[in-house]
Amino acid sequence: MRSKKKVLNFLFVEDYSKFKNRIDLILLIKSDYFNYIYYYQYLMPDSGYKVDPKTRFSSRVENYIKYRPRYPNEIITFLIEKEILKTDSIIADIGSGTGILSELFLKNGNMVYGVEPNDEMRRAGERLLKNYPNFISLNGSAESTKLKYHAIDLITAGQAFHWFKLAETKFEFKRILKPKGYVILCWNNRRKEGTNFSSDYEKFILKYGTDYEEVRKNEKNIDQFFKYDKTTFYTYQELDFESLKGRLLSVSYIPQEDSPLFIQMLNELKELYNKYQNKELIRIEYDTEIYYGQLN
Repeated sequence: MRSKKKVLNFLFVEDYSKFKNRIDLILLIKSDYFNYIYYYQYLMPDSGYKVDPKTRFSSRVENYIKYRPRYPNEIITFLIEKEILKTDSIIADIGSGTGILSELFLKNGNMVYGVEPNDEMRRAGERLLKNYPNFISLNGSAESTKLKYHAIDLITAGQAFHWFKLAETKFEFKRILKPKGYVILCWNNRRKEGTNFSSDYEKFILKYGTDYEEVRKNEKNIDQFFKYDKTTFYTYQELDFESLKGRLLSVSYIPQEDSPLFIQMLNELKELYNKYQNKELIRIEYDTEIYYGQLN
């Protein structure tokens, strides 16, 4: 395997203008360059690699709706037992997306403000939650929610939290929370080991994920945000191949159809599925992680 420096030198210093298109250049690159093909595809000056977190899911909405795992109902029971949540608690779900987390609280009878900056995701949430009169959709962000001062009992956020600007978000959360209000962060963390499929699927994601490792680094920013307690619940999905593919393509760091590696990636996914399927289903296991606390 050649060094990253040499690969980058090849991709950026060599005169690649003589190649008719991107495919021609990629075909020229031998297999030992495989892991760095994305440096060409995504890091060219005009490529727009630094995706705005507020738009990174725009093209993945339908797969997100259909194939993202839901949250276990035990979350509501836990928060009630901890006396954090009541039926009259007013919720602000920040980065509410298509409303997966919002719906959990709406079913409990809570009023929920869904704050979402991405137009496509927000419209999808409005469509899916239209039968809940207690749902109010807002075009806002973690740093500027558009909510009133001290109006919220409980702030929730899912994986969108990884993209929040921490200092600005903390200031805004303090502004909208009531004095004894809580912040709840929760997401379904896919298990990366424990079964042969889990381990091999993680290797697959590492191979094809464009900024997967950067996303994982962002998962560690909770400690910088607040002091919390944590609990965990178990959940899983059982997926046929089309659902497994949809689950993969719902993720923001996975290549889409315009990528030269798209077909190869799906072929490898099919191989994984064929190797580990049981009665035509693959099980993906998750730890639903709940971080809860009050802001100082």
